[in-house]
Amino acid sequence: MRDDVFGQSNSLTRADSAEAWDGVLLGFMAHAAVTPQHLARVLELEPDFALAHAIKGLFMLLLGRREMTPVAIEAMAAAERAAAARAITAREGHYLAALRHWLAGNPSRSVQEFEAILRAHPDDTLAMKLSHATRFVLGDPAGMRRSIERVMPAYAPDHAGRGYLLGCHAFALEETGAYDKAEIAGRQALWMVSDDAWGLHAVAHVHEMKGQSELGLDWLAGREAAWSHCNNFRYHVWWHKALMHLDQGQIDQVFDLYDSAIRKDKTDDYRDISNATSLLSRLELEGVNVGDRWEELADLSAARTEDGCLIFADLHYLLALTGDTREDAISRMLHRIKRDADMAQCDTTRRMADPGLAAAQGLEAFGEGQYGQAFDHLLTARGSMQLAGGSHAQRDVFERITIDAGLRAGRLDAVERVLDDRRAKRGGHEDTYALARRALIEAGRDDRNIHSVPAE
Repeated sequence: MRDDVFGQSNSLTRADSAEAWDGVLLGFMAHAAVTPQHLARVLELEPDFALAHAIKGLFMLLLGRREMTPVAIEAMAAAERAAAARAITAREGHYLAALRHWLAGNPSRSVQEFEAILRAHPDDTLAMKLSHATRFVLGDPAGMRRSIERVMPAYAPDHAGRGYLLGCHAFALEETGAYDKAEIAGRQALWMVSDDAWGLHAVAHVHEMKGQSELGLDWLAGREAAWSHCNNFRYHVWWHKALMHLDQGQIDQVFDLYDSAIRKDKTDDYRDISNATSLLSRLELEGVNVGDRWEELADLSAARTEDGCLIFADLHYLLALTGDTREDAISRMLHRIKRDADMAQCDTTRRMADPGLAAAQGLEAFGEGQYGQAFDHLLTARGSMQLAGGSHAQRDVFERITIDAGLRAGRLDAVERVLDDRRAKRGGHEDTYALARRALIEAGRDDRNIHSVPAE
């Protein structure tokens, strides 16, 4: 038995494989691009290490790509073969069970396995991060915060995972509206571990939610080293920077970031697609011509209509399809979401039913210029959009489309209530988008008043 970098025992037998396993753990915490190489090295050196196979499977499922499911199934089978060949610990067994539950379509039960590990091993940083990541996919920010705050007392100041724990705490604090505490925790996280892109991005979220785009740009300036080592998460941090420029009305800088960083690599990872589609949608809502940028996103998204792994992903694919008016692909996507919604037997399909179906119908109607229908559908979905997963900042594109649909349909009072609720969820703060829409509401009411005065 050996102890990993975070002090947890495992069934590895070699020093070189143990070193590679530490690379997997530290890489996962930092969203490092080299993490898969470390994992491949572990499996090459010790193919009977069941935990590594289970983690490979969980990593595949976190990608939210249908073609990764067979890879995860094979990882599950390999983990079970390894567990039969070499005795595993109870802790390692929980990781295998977590993968098994997720493959059955119930990542919420995977969370229960991670929490079982944390009850026995509260300073298991791998379980902490996996619980955090899975709850994020499930849209459970309160659960993220509870989980982290339960285990914080187990982390001594010199624990190798403490900085990453603080980065996760910062994000959970931000997503539950504790903005000032979140900023403190995120800054402290980055001070403790300079590669904690998650903690850095949690502070960027704080500035987004408080409408502090100038302060956000100042925060990111000069800290590129904290995310330049990342996998595709680096595109997401650039996306945050682009949002800040958009709030400042600096459209040239937005397009420069889009072309040189956010879509520099034309990947079809759903997280990269979501960055791009939500940014182009925001630009178009501001009346900006985005040129032919929808086309490559729609080409990629049209191949994803049958994925059905995550409703968050599906809705962003749908943004691309409506942005480029791909009617056949839109129809296929709506049909498949409806089919999944009718099943509603597991975590994934329940989210297709609510909020997925109404949100998808709203996006389709908005793309067709049926703004009243779009507003009604999106308003129906709005109360449960949290369950789609992602962050407040990521889901805000659907808020904006809802608001603009209502404005175009002349539903001024209802839109004002949405804006008021949006402001309340941001701790009383507003951004330039909201202020501009409030001005449009006032102008619309003034126009109505003028036309309602009887002629003399």
